[in-house]
Amino acid sequence: MPHLRSVVLGIAFSTCTWFASAPAQEPFYQNKTVRIIVGGSAGGGYDTYTRAIARHIGKHIPGNPTFVVENMTGAGSIIAANYVYKVAKPDGLTMCHFIGGTILQQVLGKPGIEFDARKFLYLGVPAQDTTAVGITKASGVTSMEQWLSTKTPVKFGGIGPGTATDDFPKILRATLGLPIQLVTGYKGTSDIRLAVASGEMQGLVNSWESFKSTWTREIETGAISIILVGAPERHPDIPNVPSISEFAKTEEAKKLIQVAVYDYAATARPYVFPPGTPKDRVQILRKGLSDTLKDPDFLVDAQKARLDLNPIGGEELEKIVARIYKLEPQLTEKLKEILK
Repeated sequence: MPHLRSVVLGIAFSTCTWFASAPAQEPFYQNKTVRIIVGGSAGGGYDTYTRAIARHIGKHIPGNPTFVVENMTGAGSIIAANYVYKVAKPDGLTMCHFIGGTILQQVLGKPGIEFDARKFLYLGVPAQDTTAVGITKASGVTSMEQWLSTKTPVKFGGIGPGTATDDFPKILRATLGLPIQLVTGYKGTSDIRLAVASGEMQGLVNSWESFKSTWTREIETGAISIILVGAPERHPDIPNVPSISEFAKTEEAKKLIQVAVYDYAATARPYVFPPGTPKDRVQILRKGLSDTLKDPDFLVDAQKARLDLNPIGGEELEKIVARIYKLEPQLTEKLKEILK
């Protein structure tokens, strides 16, 4: 018996020693690099938000991974969204930041969209957009009243269907009767800015948040004026600029604006993982993104870049996307006609 007791104690001691010396399991993201694929060109609003986030989010993820930003332009960010949906490995190491208006475009049956937005895993949005209309001084248009009374179209630059640059001008034409000529196919808002500067274009629809951060000089010099915001109420930053709600007169116009303008604003800037990404990694990044958007160091960077923050978490974003897929058939057909 004494001998048996010694053997048992020896085994127990050896086992404890092994556990004590075994290294703790490393976090999944230890020594990893996470790519964020941005569907817009460098220097645009989507790129600006993402690069600011990428500089800080790593410290809010267990294992402190490195985050790198890659721009994948084309088709109004559909190429980037398709890539992450179909090609990227669902391993938690590839995120995508694409133009959320393409979600509505998928509901409307736009060709070329190869993703099902209901299957993306949503991490959240940093800001809900306030869509705004900017028009150059050279156009001669200085107010909505003047624009409504003129018959001369204002030339707007666009990126592609599913983006505010294209869809909002189409909604304005259909609901308010504004004279607009849309020239689409630019790679991003930074490219449209060059076209505006050269006199090639006279107007642009962008978020007020992006106007503030990337069109600062043009606004300060008066080269471009904001004359309308696509929100239910006026924006506190620019209280003299009217809201689209002040000009929508019919019930149909109000319903179209609710779906294509207000709901778009909430889902405009999604960060997503591809379908099949492990749920624990989704939760880690959801929390990491949420914590980053409250990080004092990030907030300093955001303020310097004039980035507004009005975030929505991943779970709430999923609910909004699900609601978009439940549009009334009559409204769906009308939007197809307007946004085709």
